[in-house]
Amino acid sequence: MVNIRDLDPSASPLDYYGSELRRLREAAGLKQGELGAIIFCTGSLIGQVETARKVPTREFSERVDAALGTGGTFSRLVGLVLRSQLPHWFQPYAEMEAKAAYISSYQAQLVDGLLQTEAYARAVLGARTDGNLDARVAARLERQRILDRENPPLMWVVLSEAVLHQEVGGREVMREQLTHLLGLQGREWVKVQILPFSAGAHAGIMGAFTILRFDDDPDLVYTEDFVQGHMAANPQALREGCLRYDHLQAAALSVEDSAARIARVMEERYGAHPEPDGRTVA
Repeated sequence: MVNIRDLDPSASPLDYYGSELRRLREAAGLKQGELGAIIFCTGSLIGQVETARKVPTREFSERVDAALGTGGTFSRLVGLVLRSQLPHWFQPYAEMEAKAAYISSYQAQLVDGLLQTEAYARAVLGARTDGNLDARVAARLERQRILDRENPPLMWVVLSEAVLHQEVGGREVMREQLTHLLGLQGREWVKVQILPFSAGAHAGIMGAFTILRFDDDPDLVYTEDFVQGHMAANPQALREGCLRYDHLQAAALSVEDSAARIARVMEERYGAHPEPDGRTVA
């Protein structure tokens, strides 16, 4: 078993979190099992987090803060911990994404990560390997918190109609995911358009991309290959990305017609009929 005293708190956000949990737990005069009983988990889980062998969740962190009276210390730290679980090449993008005032995304195969349900994200991230899957799913869901801020970015997403038909995780997962997309209609700062199959050859045929616009930083265009992602801020790349996105929006269905297309595919392909409030009836 790892000796917590051998951990270097400066080695990673996870190590620092673990060392602080142990320090503040001991300062409160609690054993691992005692703290676990207070926050409804096992002492073993407390030990795993303290030895940096388990990634804490946001819910876990909030309960620890309440139990130890830490004033939100762990709720603040967990964001750094979860971001560190993202692929190293993706972390710079995630940092810029969190600062963006406007996000324009085109996705050809999958629902954009910021709009994925937990079950859909788990199916996507577990497609190649399930190693450390819980931590990777938690990290993806943590990214989505930017849409719940008091002043969230305006997000506009164009999805290929193929995304609705690509059965990720099974029928139930897809019903939940499409219901979630329909439920986003209530958020004025999130808009979803569907690029129909009838669009034929289109401006996004070369693949997915995202444009980030900022209040104080240079705008960025982001693309991925099968190895890693690439950010570019040069004017030529931005001009090309913005032009392509404008063409995609023009070729896509309106926001209202897109919602109708999502509902139709949900009913016809996944056997559910959406209610006006976004719920589904099988």
